[in-house]
Amino acid sequence: MSRIQTTFNQLQAQGRKALIPYVTAGFPFADITPSLMHGMVEAGADVIELGVPFSDPMADGPVIQKAGEKALGMGVGMVQVLDHVREFRQRNTTTPVVLMGYANPVERYDQKHGTAGAGSAFVRDAAEAGVDGVLIVDYPPEECEAFAADLRAHGMDLIFLLAPTSTDERMAQVARVASGYVYYVSLKGVTGSGALDTAAVEQMLPRIRQHVHIPVGVGFGIRDAATAQAIGQVADAVVIGSRIIQLIEDQEHAKVVPITIDFLRGIRKALDA
Repeated sequence: MSRIQTTFNQLQAQGRKALIPYVTAGFPFADITPSLMHGMVEAGADVIELGVPFSDPMADGPVIQKAGEKALGMGVGMVQVLDHVREFRQRNTTTPVVLMGYANPVERYDQKHGTAGAGSAFVRDAAEAGVDGVLIVDYPPEECEAFAADLRAHGMDLIFLLAPTSTDERMAQVARVASGYVYYVSLKGVTGSGALDTAAVEQMLPRIRQHVHIPVGVGFGIRDAATAQAIGQVADAVVIGSRIIQLIEDQEHAKVVPITIDFLRGIRKALDA
């Protein structure tokens, strides 16, 4: 059983919902990510999504794009992201870590570090670093069966996005290869865009659950405790990303972690209320 599945099982037994914060690795300072991850756990995070910086993040809005550009400018790529996870794992062996990103950095990593016939170097090294799940925005489920099997063989889950536009056929395709949880993108558009329609999310989740029998997290557009609480009534997990990036983007080094902890504690309290 993966760390992600164990975490969701424990939360379900307690009647609680998962809080999944997202931050871009290496933002706003190249060295801050491991301490930021520990701070998020201290504030009540159940799973951490770590964004892998990429130069062309088509699903991300301006806030996360800018964070990725800044991290890339400080030399943070996949090698450094895996180092962040290794450092985090020295003190935390239980909180699941999910890498969220795009195909290009994964495939480039394999080209640079792979050996013929030995499977994916990325999968091998991610497992060794202590990664629990991978969400590759631009990997369609119908082309991912070998990748998903390789991840599962290394104890990791392959997580997929579903959107308001997802058809029943797409949901069934995702259900065949996904494990851990699925991430329902509650808005049409990019991260950080628009206002969240909680009634529309409430209507969509039973449709998703007809096909997908693993936990469903909801993200894109959750910015405060009230929205998180409303989504937590219907989803298994609440994902918050752009709002955290906005809160920390112009802060001095010493304030990044305390500000994140303070914000997430409010969200955790609302989810548990």
